[in-house]
Amino acid sequence: MLQSALAAGSALVALAFALSTLERWLVGRHRHELAWSVALGLFTAGATCLWIGASTGWTVPVFRGFYLFGAVVNVPVLALGTIYLLGGRRQGDRWAAVVALGCAFAAGVVVAGPARPIADPTRLPQGSQVFGPLARALAGAFSGGGALVVLGGAAWSAWRQRHGRLFWANLLIAAGTLVLGASGLLNSVLGDMEAFAVTLAVGVSLLYGGFLVAVTPPQREERPGASVAAPSPPGLAAAHRRS
Repeated sequence: MLQSALAAGSALVALAFALSTLERWLVGRHRHELAWSVALGLFTAGATCLWIGASTGWTVPVFRGFYLFGAVVNVPVLALGTIYLLGGRRQGDRWAAVVALGCAFAAGVVVAGPARPIADPTRLPQGSQVFGPLARALAGAFSGGGALVVLGGAAWSAWRQRHGRLFWANLLIAAGTLVLGASGLLNSVLGDMEAFAVTLAVGVSLLYGGFLVAVTPPQREERPGASVAAPSPPGLAAAHRRS
C-alpha cells in the first residue's frame, strides 16, 4: 500500500536524521542539537504509528500515539532547538521548562482523555472524529506556534547567509517546515491517509536535506600538511555562529 510505504520511508528518514543530530550532540554537547535529536525521535515515533495504522488498521491507542508524536509535541521541541541556537543557553533553558510542562500536559490530555471509537480502521481519522476540542486546540497551537519559530529562524538565517550552500540549506529547512505545516491543505486535496503520509515523507526529507547541505564541507583542494577543518553545525547553527 502506498500509504504504508510512505510512512515507512518517513520513519526511516526521520530516524537517520535523529541519529545524525544525536551523533553531533555527543561530540559537541550543544543543546540545540540535543533538542533537535529529541524532536526527530518524536517525528520517528509519529511516522511509525502512521506506518502501523496504515498497515494493520487504525485503533484508538495507535491513533493516540500518532496524534501525540506526529501532531502535538514534535514541532515545539524542534522549535526549542532554534531558541537555544538564537537565544542562548539561559533563554533556551527557560523555554525548555515551558515546553516540557506543555508537552507533559498535552500528553496527559491525548493519552488519558476520552476518545470516540474509530468507525473505519482502514482510513486515518481526523482528530475531530476521535478527540474533544481541547486535544485539537493543543495540536493547533503547539504545531502552529512551533512551526512559526522554526520557519522564522530559518528565514532569518537564509537572509543573513544570502550566498553559498548555507543559504540553500536554510531554504530547505524553511520549505520542510512549511510542508509539515500544510497537512490541512493536503488533507482536503489528497485525503486523510495520503495527506499525512505525504507531509511526513516530503517535509522530513526536506529538513534532512537542509541538514546534509549544511554539514557537508565545501570541497577544496588540500595542500600537503594542511589541516582539515571540522564541518559546520547543521542548518541554522552554521548561520548563527557568534564571534
